[in-house]
Amino acid sequence: MIDLEIKTIEGVIIGEKPFGETSKILNIITKNNGVIGVLSKGAKRLKSPLRSVSERFTYASFEISYKEDKLSTLISADIINPLNNIKKNIEKLSYINFISELTNQVLKQSENKLIYDSYIACILKIEEGYDPMVITNILELKYLDFLGVRPELDSCVICGAKKVVTLSADKGGLLCKNHVLDSYVTNIKTIKIIRMLKYVDISKISKLNISDGIKKEINDFVNDYYDRYTGLYLKSKDFLKNIVKIK
Repeated sequence: MIDLEIKTIEGVIIGEKPFGETSKILNIITKNNGVIGVLSKGAKRLKSPLRSVSERFTYASFEISYKEDKLSTLISADIINPLNNIKKNIEKLSYINFISELTNQVLKQSENKLIYDSYIACILKIEEGYDPMVITNILELKYLDFLGVRPELDSCVICGAKKVVTLSADKGGLLCKNHVLDSYVTNIKTIKIIRMLKYVDISKISKLNISDGIKKEINDFVNDYYDRYTGLYLKSKDFLKNIVKIK
């Protein structure tokens, strides 16, 4: 007989699919075990105690019968945060959907524990009511380190000059006045703020006062940079862009 390991893991359900007539297979981003597959037996039954805790974006402490590199089985779950504000807002849900898919891809490149911590901090700040675009951009900037394509945000990417005048995704970061050429010239405040956002601890953010123009320049840079250097194509990003555009 094989002894099963009972584990309690913290995590967020990022995907679910039917298994048989009454069960589900859940994909969970976990604090210490990466992304794992978990069978939630009978979760589609109306009276199942697992029904309410077997849905996407459930952030909970899951008790499971754990099988490494195989499908584990859900025993019970205690909700850590119901994320009610996110779940009743289509824009916030779209951001969480995107960062969850992105985090899943980043975890395939690195198992650094900071990835999960940053992911959860991002979710909680959006739940608290902070601007989801700005919070998501901060997370995206941090993830570039784990993807191995960090932009140059300390000096001119061409010559190393410290006095810079614009931010260019095409060139890979900051540019000084001698290397701007035909690049779009961003607001100087955009440079100052994106430098700050790159290094800020998301969980410690208590105030965000950024103008719409600066937010757009930062978001445009991040989107363009990801398209050029990461090789990631995420359907959730296209859906998010449509939602934000409609709004």
